[in-house]
Order: sequence, then structure tokens, then C-alpha cells
Amino acid sequence: MFSKSFSVAVMVSDAKKSAKWYKSKLGFNASVEDHWVTVWPKGATWKLHLCEGKLEPGNTGIAFYVEDLEKAVASLKKKDVNFSKDYTKAEWGEFASFDDPDGNVFAYLKGSP
Repeated sequence: MFSKSFSVAVMVSDAKKSAKWYKSKLGFNASVEDHWVTVWPKGATWKLHLCEGKLEPGNTGIAFYVEDLEKAVASLKKKDVNFSKDYTKAEWGEFASFDDPDGNVFAYLKGSP
């Protein structure tokens, strides 16, 4: 009944400007069609829909998974991505949190869901 593809809305102040950030800093693909602006990692079956509107910066509840988290964090830091929570090892796993230009916070986790 449902496909594997989906999108999740993330509130931003300027969708086109944010799309450029996701593309240059995170290496995401981007599509801009009037007000419908989406970004996604290469090969993903989901997208972030960058919606302009009232901002409530903070934890989005969205987590990105990577195989080598320590290396991934170092790579994004070289691109001046702000980490609100630096690379951390906990008894339950490895994690970090980074912010987009509007203060949306994303979790960065080692492994897969």
C-alpha cells in the first residue's frame, strides 16, 4: 500500500538558501520547484521537504546513520558544520548532533536503524 519513498518537513527561513547549505555541506541532492524544495542523500528513497514558515529551532527527531561516525563528524567539521553535541561514545552507542543554519538539530548515529 505504501512505497518506500517519503518526505519529512523541516521548517527553514529560506528554502533555496537552505538547499544550497544541504548540498554544499552535507553533499545532498537538491530539487527546487517553486515552493517545493527538497534535499536528500544520494541513493536515498526519502527526502527532506524544506518548508518556509514559522521556525521552532531545536531537535527535529530526525537521525542520520553512518558506518564510521567519527570520520563522518570530522568530515562535516572541515566544512564548518556546527555540532551542538560533539562525537560521543555511550554505553548504548556512538552519536553526535549537528545544526542546520536555522537551528534545526539532527542526530548523527553510528550503524543503521
